[in-house]
Order: sequence, then C-alpha cells, then structure tokens
Amino acid sequence: MSSQDSQDIETATTAIESAPDTKTRRYDRQLRLWAATGQSALESSRVLLVSGSATSTSILKNLVLPGIGHFTILDHAKVSHSDAGNNFFLEGYNSIGKSRAEEAVQLLSELNDGVEGRADTRTLESILESHPEWITSFTIVISHNLDHALLNKLSALLWKDAKYPPLVVVRSAGFLADFYIQFHEHTIIESHSETSPSLRIDKPFQALREHALSLEFDNMDSTEHGHIPYVVILVRALEDWKKSHNGGLPKSYEERQQFKKSVLALKVKGDEENFDEAEAQAYRCWTETKVPSEITALFSDPALSSKAMDNNQSPFFHLLAALKEYTEQSDAHALPLTSTLPDMKSDTHNYIHLQRLYKTRAEEEKQAFKNYLRVPVDDGMVDSFVKNAHALVVLRGKPWGTFDEDKAALVESLSTMPKETCIHLALSALSLLQASDTSVSPSAESIRAKIQSIVGQSTELPDEADDAIGEIARAPFSELPNTAAFLGGMVAQEVIKMITKQYVPVKGYCVIDLIETWTGTIGA
Repeated sequence: MSSQDSQDIETATTAIESAPDTKTRRYDRQLRLWAATGQSALESSRVLLVSGSATSTSILKNLVLPGIGHFTILDHAKVSHSDAGNNFFLEGYNSIGKSRAEEAVQLLSELNDGVEGRADTRTLESILESHPEWITSFTIVISHNLDHALLNKLSALLWKDAKYPPLVVVRSAGFLADFYIQFHEHTIIESHSETSPSLRIDKPFQALREHALSLEFDNMDSTEHGHIPYVVILVRALEDWKKSHNGGLPKSYEERQQFKKSVLALKVKGDEENFDEAEAQAYRCWTETKVPSEITALFSDPALSSKAMDNNQSPFFHLLAALKEYTEQSDAHALPLTSTLPDMKSDTHNYIHLQRLYKTRAEEEKQAFKNYLRVPVDDGMVDSFVKNAHALVVLRGKPWGTFDEDKAALVESLSTMPKETCIHLALSALSLLQASDTSVSPSAESIRAKIQSIVGQSTELPDEADDAIGEIARAPFSELPNTAAFLGGMVAQEVIKMITKQYVPVKGYCVIDLIETWTGTIGA
C-alpha cells in the first residue's frame, strides 16, 4: 500500500495524532452533531430571555451547557415562595425577596465558565418605549408566559424588519404548554436530511464508467472479486444491460427482476456479500438522477427574481441562483456531485480508489458551479452548499398571533387535530383572561367562553376541549418542575437549530401534553 493510501485512510477514519484541546473535549458530543461551524455560531450568539421563571431557566440551562456566547435575563420581579419551590436555579428560601434575574444568572453561569451571563432588572415595557434597539441587538429573543399586551408589542417590534431577531414565544400552565417561533425567513444549508445524494449510477461520469468497464471480473481471484464496491458492480452491470437493450434502462417489474438476477449471476462464490449488496441497491440504476422536486421548487422562489437579487445580501440566494443556472447548463442536468460515499462491502484499496474518483469529479463540478456565482462567497460556505445541495430548505414564517386571528384556519384545525388545537386555544384564552383581569383566577366557564369568542360562537367545540379547559382551570398559574424541564429541552433544541441554521426547526405551534405524554404541531 502506498504512503498516499495510508494518508487517505487516516483522513477517512479521522485519526487524531495529538490530544484534543479543552474545548473539543468539552463539546465533543455536540460537535458530532453540528460540527465546528455550528459551534462557532453558538459561541457568537446573544440570547435574550424575558422572564426568570423555572421554564426560562431550564431553557437557558440547555443553551448555556452547549456554549452560547452570551445570555441576558430581563426580569424585574423578586423571588417569591413559589419561585423558590419550583426553580432549581435559585437558592431556595435564601433567594426569596431578591432579584429573580440576578439569582438565576449567578447559578446558571456556574454551568459553563465560557458563557457570559447578565441580569437586567428593568421592565420590558420601559425598554420597548425608550430603547427598543437594545432588544433587536440580540441573536434571538425568548419569552415565557409574557403578558398578552406586552407580547403583542414585542412581537410587532421584532416583525418590523426582516433583519431583527426571531422571537420564541413559550406558554405553559400545569401539564400543558405550547411554543411558537416567529421569523421572517430562515435558510438552511445543512438540514441533515436522511435523503442521500445521488451516486450517478444511471448517469456515470466518464472516469467511473471507464473504471467499471476496465475491470476483468472473470480473471480476478476470489478475494479481489469479493471486494468490488457495489457502485462499480452496478455501473458495469448496467452498461452490459444497455448493450443488449438498445441503451435503455430496466423499466418494467420483469426487467428489473431480470437485472437483479444478472447482478447475482456475476458471483463466483455464494457468500460474496458485495454482490448481495449490489442486488439490494439495484434500484439506483433505474432511479433517474435529476434535481429533487423540493430543490426545483426553490428555483421558482421570488427571492431569485432579478429585482430581488439586486437588493439581496444573503449569500444563500446567490448560491441558489448559481445552482439553478448550473443545473440548466450542465450535461447531466443534475446537482453537483458530492464526494461523500456511503459505507459498502469492499477492501481499503478499492474503496479509496472509488473515493478518489468521486472526489476528483466532485471538485471539477464544484469549480464549474463557482463559475456561475455573481458575487464572492466564502469557500467554506460554497463547499457546504455543494455538499448539501440535495437537501436545502427555505422557511418563511408568520407573525405571532396570526393563527388565532384566522377563524377559518382554527375551525379546520379543530376538525383535523382537535386535541392540539384545543390545548392551544385554552392557553390563548388563559392569556386573554389574565390580560383583562389578573385578580380573578379563570374558571372553566370563563375559559370556554373565551375560546368560543376566539373561534366564533357558531363553532361547536369538540369533546377534547373539556380536558384542555379542565387542566388550565385546575392549574392556570402553576409552573411544574417536570413541565419546565421538558419544555427547557424542547425549546432549547429549536433555538439551537435557529442559531446554527442546521437541522429543520418546528414550524407553527408545537403543542405539548404531559398528561398523555405527546406533542403535536398546528398552524404551520
């Protein structure tokens, strides 16, 4: 084996010759999820959390541990007896009467010395009136059980400009909760889709085709024959098939079964697993290599219009415009090839050789793609874009509260997802009742009446409404530690997706029922 092969093997197995630094050891597991680019985005982020409640601190705990750059808790309240009983980030009885924000920041900061924490005891109302630009300076804003009128003002402020940060609205009562992410536009390159990119077996590039045809299967010894990668087997078998079928691919069920039998017929020993693998992957031969429909739909996005592109500063849409032009002009009319290969039955020599073929071709196509770029884009971003071009995502959101204003959408949601919609409506009713009179604890009757006013008096509420109304009426102001902990994990996960722009965040209202232990999404 040559020294070059040895180096490639070390690279492929990510061999580490020196000990990892402190940061790598601390964040090792999460770096496997979102890599250095995602970690860098986290460490550059500034999170504002409005409220120092048990749920709020639980959310922050799950953001501080993975290493956000900075967080501020905005809360003018003092620690109450109930706070001391349900918030693990307070000093119990010793915190009572002290600033809830300051007490929480002190303990949260102990979780990660690389994160900067700050308490702000001003009121949100005063900041909205005098220094709204302070709020818009953060990366993302999170609120929990915020007063209805203040929430509307905060939502309206952050919706004024697409450059303003997303707003995560969290509401909970007893064992029920929901949360919603307000954002204008969210583009994702690394969506981590389970859909794998095409290997181009039906349209092999020249070097791959020549390699497959150059192998003499009949003259190989049994060991070498048993380690031919399935990609090479299929390309060779498909070329042979085309010769006897006027250049056509297997189309009918009978032809496809016949093709699979021809692949298995190439075995020289019964236990050659690489040929069994080729037979299992034979569908790739008649699955046409083309631009996925989801990506084709993105090519019609209004953001790619000439007028929009002149004013668009986002590198994503310039890359997308280049991708559209590339797929139209390239011979294969497909996305740029990726050098990433799946695992397969093979030996080191054959696998590395195949990997080199794909890597060389992928580099050639990436350079061709870059020729269509009209603005300079960072090479690292180009590499990531090309590698993940098969799974790009563009999300567009709505302002907070839009769903509750659409009676037709609510009625439809009540019929299709009654449990989720009833819990959401019960939480909305609670918020409205608290806004009108904070001195009276909402009753089941008042909650039902308020829900009815939201959806319209002519709409009949489903039976599921009784359970949601009953739980909200039982514990309208109760913040349970287990609900707070569950919400803390779920909301923090979605916040990380928004910050890193990796993985696809939940769209619409995510509803949580910890009585029956389920989650659902409505109003997307």
